[in-house]
Amino acid sequence: MPRRPLAAWLLSGLVALGPASPAPAEEPTAWASAHLKELFTLYKHFHQHPELSLEERETAARVAEELEEAGAEVTPGFGGHGVVGVTANGKGPTLLIRTDLDALPVTEQTQLTYASTVKVKDARGAETGVMHACGHDIHITSLIGVARYLNENKDRWKGTVVFIGQPAEERGEGALQMLNAGLFEKFPKPDYALAMHVDSHLAAGKVGYLAGYTLANVDSVDIKLRGRGGHGAFPHTTVDPIVQAARLILDLQTIVSREIKPTEPAVVTVGAIHAGTKHNIIGDECHLQLTLRSYSDEVRQHLLKAIRRKAAATAASTDAPEPS
Repeated sequence: MPRRPLAAWLLSGLVALGPASPAPAEEPTAWASAHLKELFTLYKHFHQHPELSLEERETAARVAEELEEAGAEVTPGFGGHGVVGVTANGKGPTLLIRTDLDALPVTEQTQLTYASTVKVKDARGAETGVMHACGHDIHITSLIGVARYLNENKDRWKGTVVFIGQPAEERGEGALQMLNAGLFEKFPKPDYALAMHVDSHLAAGKVGYLAGYTLANVDSVDIKLRGRGGHGAFPHTTVDPIVQAARLILDLQTIVSREIKPTEPAVVTVGAIHAGTKHNIIGDECHLQLTLRSYSDEVRQHLLKAIRRKAAATAASTDAPEPS
């Protein structure tokens, strides 16, 4: 398969919205190749200026500016830092194209010349790096490239395109905020919706697709295990929440392996554990952060119920307060 810029693949599908012009110079692949340098510069800007979920002020502002310059009617600040741009071009179907905006609390170690050097304090006051480790900077750039192409080639398509910049995708909150703000009541309701995600397992210039589900449900779960703190030299006077957590983390691994059918995909991952302040102090609380993945509603609900059940059982086994 020939190597083509990522934006070209997206553009190729969009010209099907309406009749095509015969001008070969304006074919999506040729256009994307001709504008690749400027799109790469834009990508590097977003890569070097990542912002965490619910903090995407500058990213959203730049996306709104770019969409406006590409001829869209833009509504910024919709549902938090959400951005909506609408480009109408006569009668035809309505297509929604969506990108995510947020980055992750990950310190970049790629040693690229345009690597992110952004650092922030997390909720616990610890310093962490921030980077687009999940490819949202590529998604943003591709959406802007499509907006520019469609604006410059309106003779090649008909209909309405709704561009969405979705904040807080990593936390699952941004889409809900935009929906609750009335996204499909205040803007054209799409006949089709299109989103993509980069995949490091595919070679550059290739696009993967399949019938049915491509990506899974995702749920973020926070568990606060409560104990009774005290001195580490007198553990018999305490209820240790870290010991509870150790037991629970191992027990959680049996949900998928022993409660879910082997033919049903599911994942339970404990991504973070926070507790304690000093070597010889047993604290009062331990906080776990989990990510869950599933395809069916049945499996999704089973995972959530099983986690509650196992967390309660862990607390009960040590005579600890009910977890939350």
